[in-house]
Amino acid sequence: MELRAGWNGTSINTFILTGITDLPWLQKPLFIIVLFFYILDVLGNLIIVYIVIRDSSLHYPMYFLLANLSFVDICFSSITVPKMMVGFFMENTITLQGCVAQMYFFHFLGCTEGLLLASMGYDRYIAICYPLRYRKIMRKSVCILLVLASWIIGLSTSLVHAIMTSYLPFCDSNKIKHFFCDVKPVIKLACVDTHLNEALLTNVLGFLSTSTFVLTTVSYVYIIFKLMKIRSSKGRSKAFSTCSSHLTVVILFYGTAMCTYLGPSSENSIEKDRIAAVLFTVITPAINPIIYTLRNQEVKKSMKKLIKNTYL
Repeated sequence: MELRAGWNGTSINTFILTGITDLPWLQKPLFIIVLFFYILDVLGNLIIVYIVIRDSSLHYPMYFLLANLSFVDICFSSITVPKMMVGFFMENTITLQGCVAQMYFFHFLGCTEGLLLASMGYDRYIAICYPLRYRKIMRKSVCILLVLASWIIGLSTSLVHAIMTSYLPFCDSNKIKHFFCDVKPVIKLACVDTHLNEALLTNVLGFLSTSTFVLTTVSYVYIIFKLMKIRSSKGRSKAFSTCSSHLTVVILFYGTAMCTYLGPSSENSIEKDRIAAVLFTVITPAINPIIYTLRNQEVKKSMKKLIKNTYL
């Protein structure tokens, strides 16, 4: 342990990330699994960004938002996963400054992703409930505004937690029971009362995740009512296929996020949070491109066109 007068007078300037598991025989198999999902995440999301940029038939609001979501997914995983993989083979240390930086970017990108998913839900609501006014409502300026708002809100809300944590003194244990610097396990090591930090975490992230989830849910309630009025089974099936992929991603993302940040901080909850974090930092970003390509006919056609132009 490195003990010295560090940032803000704290005696600990270096932390040890304990990782996913303490069992040595699990380290290598887990490394292979995590590496597989990370490669799948980066390649899958890069392909989506590439085909949306290259294919003019995908230059629509839905795919503009999807490309932004894919870019955020790559960054979101890259904040935690490479550092986690290092921990499978050696003691995984991180400085206090690095820890706060990782915490900041993790929450910044996580909040941005949640807001982008809500924006995509709104886009689907307009497309199905107001198809004749879709182009007018979801014009280019509105799409850019939705994306910018997602990034700005993510930037500002995550800044609160990073600043609050940076002013905490750490003077006892330096072992973070997680594979990255998340707010809950980090503030648990502080040697002062952290009720204010915990309250801010629950209220700010809880409000943001719950409100965006509720807005997305409301959009889908209206969509379902609209689909029930469509007499053509073919038309209803086509409309539902464009929404089902997004709804699947929403459930995966918000389900794990709300379970992590709405509950109280305890030893048991931190263990559960670590498992949930694996889902929304490793698994979900990797399967998002698969969900969208399998469910979305336009993306599948664009991918086939890309493969055909590349090899023929």
